[in-house]
Amino acid sequence: MNTCQNSVPKILVVDDERSMREFLEIMLQQDGYRVQCVDDGEKAARALRDQSFDLIITDIRMQPMDGLEVLKMARSVSPRTVVIIISAYSSTETAVAAMKEGAYDYLPKPFQIDEMRTVIGNALESRNGNGRPPPQPEGPLYFGCLMGESPPMRRVYELIGRVASNSSNVLITGESGTGKELVARAIHGQSPRSGRPLVIVNCGGVPENLVESELFGYRKGAFTGASSNRKGLVEAAQGGTLFLDEIGELTPALQVKLLRLVQEKTIKMIGDTENTEVDTRIISATNRDLEQMVMEGTFREDLYYRLNVLPIHLPPLRERSEDIALLARHFLSKFSKRFGKDIRKISSFALDILRNYDFPGNIRELEHIIERGVALEASSIILPDSLTLSTHKRSRNKAHETHAPALPEGTDLDSYLAHMETRLLAGALKQADGVKHKAAEILGISFRSFRYRLLKYGLASEEDAS
Repeated sequence: MNTCQNSVPKILVVDDERSMREFLEIMLQQDGYRVQCVDDGEKAARALRDQSFDLIITDIRMQPMDGLEVLKMARSVSPRTVVIIISAYSSTETAVAAMKEGAYDYLPKPFQIDEMRTVIGNALESRNGNGRPPPQPEGPLYFGCLMGESPPMRRVYELIGRVASNSSNVLITGESGTGKELVARAIHGQSPRSGRPLVIVNCGGVPENLVESELFGYRKGAFTGASSNRKGLVEAAQGGTLFLDEIGELTPALQVKLLRLVQEKTIKMIGDTENTEVDTRIISATNRDLEQMVMEGTFREDLYYRLNVLPIHLPPLRERSEDIALLARHFLSKFSKRFGKDIRKISSFALDILRNYDFPGNIRELEHIIERGVALEASSIILPDSLTLSTHKRSRNKAHETHAPALPEGTDLDSYLAHMETRLLAGALKQADGVKHKAAEILGISFRSFRYRLLKYGLASEEDAS
């Protein structure tokens, strides 16, 4: 067998569809690769015997030799050649079979050009790195514990860098699960106070009758059970940072006491007659609309403006979809190690479904989805059937919110959700007069995701779903 004499990667394209071969040949040549195209598996086998390829892109359904046989042949003749499977007839069974035979990835047609380019680049990198994913780039992609490269997150990083160097109060806003505590940790870690404590208080997680004593401490004998003096969390953050999460949950009485701390930098312990000076920077966070609460009279206006000196808003995950793949792979690595599984990849089809999901629970929900996927997956790649997604999108308008239906005891949640999703798919098809692309638009999902769901619930055959 001849070996590649040129350092430019050589790619073999195997597809019985002429237009697809021509499209891939033009795209790959424009990207600087050397390309050879054949129209069936037997020709691919002969090409593999005669020369060496860095990468093979092959269709799955061909006669007389299909894509899986081409894959097996490549693994036998040239184990270091990476293989990507493409098909207009995607199914979990063929994806699992392809991955078990050693395919790098499985992409259903039609695929996006940028997606294919990314998969090809990563596949060639994995070939050079003995199957390991390419190293993560340095720079603003990671900022402390935060992760993301989208424009909204880069703006957040810029704000963190600006506010970290001074001691003014910061108010972090954003939906639940967006990572507000991670922003607080990043600010503290970048600040001159990083060598002093960061004390975190969940204002909504402490019983109302204990919040004051937890925050400000108490003197011996101040109340029944106060057998000794005890410093509060504010004093514990002396010289450092106090992070007050869910600040909107504080009662009006505690808002008054917090205002004294913010204005005068003093606190009064329960049972004490004198104020104690403190040097603590305050970072607050909330998922509630404090401006609206001020208008309604449930949150003090003077406290709001003193806490909101330097505002930082964290975008929801649906507004930074460019980061979903990065975050998903991070969680995949985390839980694969935790569960002792050798799962290194998320299929491109599964990532496409995640990118088109609304994520009402934001990053926290994505983390739980990947954790469940790793726990349930039996193969070496996360496939769409391993993703457990809610079928209900977040309501953008409270006026359209509906109450959850009453359910009998013993309801099977998975069966119920599948039933509801089937009804939505069928209803969208009826409304779109059977036009699948239009039905996908009605449901706010990609055509690929819509097609996958039709096959999943048996609403169409593989041929009819195209």
